[in-house]
Amino acid sequence: MIFLFDKYFCIVMTRSWKCVLAFVVLVVLCGGLVSASQDYLVGPGDVLSITVYDNDDLKTKVRVANNGTIVMPLLGTVNVNKLSVSAITEKIAELLANGYIVNPQVNVFVDEFRSKKVVVLGKVNKPGLIELNGQTTFLELISKAGGFDKDAGDTATIKRAGNKESVIVINLASLVEGGDLTQNAMINDEDTVYVSEAGKCYVTGEVDTPGTYPCGEGATVLKLVTLAKGFTGKASKSGIDIVRMEGDKKNIFENVSFDTPVKHNDVIVVPESFF
Repeated sequence: MIFLFDKYFCIVMTRSWKCVLAFVVLVVLCGGLVSASQDYLVGPGDVLSITVYDNDDLKTKVRVANNGTIVMPLLGTVNVNKLSVSAITEKIAELLANGYIVNPQVNVFVDEFRSKKVVVLGKVNKPGLIELNGQTTFLELISKAGGFDKDAGDTATIKRAGNKESVIVINLASLVEGGDLTQNAMINDEDTVYVSEAGKCYVTGEVDTPGTYPCGEGATVLKLVTLAKGFTGKASKSGIDIVRMEGDKKNIFENVSFDTPVKHNDVIVVPESFF
């Protein structure tokens, strides 16, 4: 499954973006431009503070258990694993409204964030496994990975595990030149982030060996997939997309054929078949 913001979440890049990365990260850290925890997915180890208006006896502060559950007064065990704060709020309100309280007003906050483990690969100065605490944006993660390598390309991808695996394609630049920090993706637990190499193409999704590969003259989608050791058993061979960054614009070519030519810095996305 390919599920992204506007299908593909893109930040547009120019060659000068590396020079101002530290400044942008500083702005993100100090300005709080990325909204707080509505998109954060709660999991084991997080501590939640829960209040119900006009029902002080239901006020509780609880740590999420290893199986992803919490225990609440009246309700007992509630599964909150991999739910957003807003989804947990709605779930608790619905449970309380089912025979306990009329129109309950519930507030849920994350008091303490668990640690997250993320893998950063490709053209960063310190690739590897990084442990994070609290909410972390893409730029903050890159900063923790030592910044971009001098040979970093124009794109990065975030491969996100879940019930349906998703891929976020990031072009590294209107984030910097346009200042649109709302496009600065939040990092989830178990994400794999890959920064491409300049002058090459990136193949991701349902291929055996995702990564960066040469894509000079004569390169096609099939040749790139072959370099990536072919399709996995879950691949949709008829739904391949190409994400191409051109200046400050993104172009998405959907359902391309195997013989479609590719250009430097293209991202070839092989989705999972639904059948």
